[in-house]
Amino acid sequence: MSTDDGFRADWVQKDFYAELGLKKDATADEIKKAYRRLARANHPDSNPGDTAKHEKFKAVAEAYDVVGDPEKRKKYDELRSLHGSGAFRGGFGGGGFGGGGAGGINLEDLLRDRAGGGGGFGDMFGDLFGGGGGGGGFGRRGQQARRPAKGADVETTATIGFTDAIEGVTVSLRLSSDAPCPDCSGTGGKPGTKPKVCPECEGAGYVVASAGGAFAINETCPRCGGRQLVYDEACPTCHGSGRGTSARTIQARIPAGVKDGQRIRLRGKGAAGESGGPAGDLYVTVKVSPHRIFGRKDANLTLDVPISFDEAALGAEVKVPTLSGAPVTLRIPPGTPTGRTFRVRGKGAPKPDGSTGDLLATVEVQVPAVLDARAREAVEAYRDAMAGKPLRAGLFEGS
Repeated sequence: MSTDDGFRADWVQKDFYAELGLKKDATADEIKKAYRRLARANHPDSNPGDTAKHEKFKAVAEAYDVVGDPEKRKKYDELRSLHGSGAFRGGFGGGGFGGGGAGGINLEDLLRDRAGGGGGFGDMFGDLFGGGGGGGGFGRRGQQARRPAKGADVETTATIGFTDAIEGVTVSLRLSSDAPCPDCSGTGGKPGTKPKVCPECEGAGYVVASAGGAFAINETCPRCGGRQLVYDEACPTCHGSGRGTSARTIQARIPAGVKDGQRIRLRGKGAAGESGGPAGDLYVTVKVSPHRIFGRKDANLTLDVPISFDEAALGAEVKVPTLSGAPVTLRIPPGTPTGRTFRVRGKGAPKPDGSTGDLLATVEVQVPAVLDARAREAVEAYRDAMAGKPLRAGLFEGS
């Protein structure tokens, strides 16, 4: 059985320093060197079929996992010191950690929380192993608490209008995400049944596995999935997975100036955390609907403005719309060619630095498809007036 930080109570009976051939005051460097030497000598890849060395390799890896970690080593030394002083009602002899025998002590009683028995060694173990008082490593009714875990991140898509993208908008999003099973509260066991310590990992939540060479790694226990506990009967709702689906509607603020295809992160709006852990994040991919007349180029808005031939030739003042304000007037100088762009400052989209882009208005000279008699006569008169100034003479120079 272990606490929620992976510390197993039976480690108090093991001398990890002796396992590594060291004294209690060994330095961190000495511990590392001893582990590497022993792991290399007893590694299963180098000793196929040698069960004794395989077991030695596991023992060495377990010892290094504890005394090679400064925090675990501190807790281990404190607990061993208490054990040696006889503070545990005559020690762990006789019945050991079991429930009987002279001088024995029941581990479930020892590590129970305040609610189950109030204070005592449960409080001491909670402080020593990082559980904090009575609610640390083990929960109510002897059930071991899982370590707080952040909830899963959630992905969704939101389609908004062009104007909303420029000005910002709050949208309602319907989300479905992974969540603890509502019937078993994420334990994976059938409601009303009692858990037991996983026999595969002995309540550690992980097993030691070879990583090749002289190293070993801890892997999530394949039987309990890291929960440290197993049930004889699985929850009929989630079939033992401990997971379910949560459907909810949230209000999400889309910031002003967002672009089509932009991915926005909303912290804490994802799936709920486990065992008091924080919620995950929500990632919203924004799709922006096109506007009837406006376009966009980075933080600038674009607009095509049709003008007549006489306005381009003689000059004019032309009113054009803005996205969310009063129209502005463009002053078209005489002789303006088609395709010329005019800049109206401050009438674009917001920028991340708080400034605003511009409106880029591009004029397009329109050619009438049909001319009435008076207009035709005027155009013909213009052609006669320009007859001595051919436009395309430069195309043939030097040919």
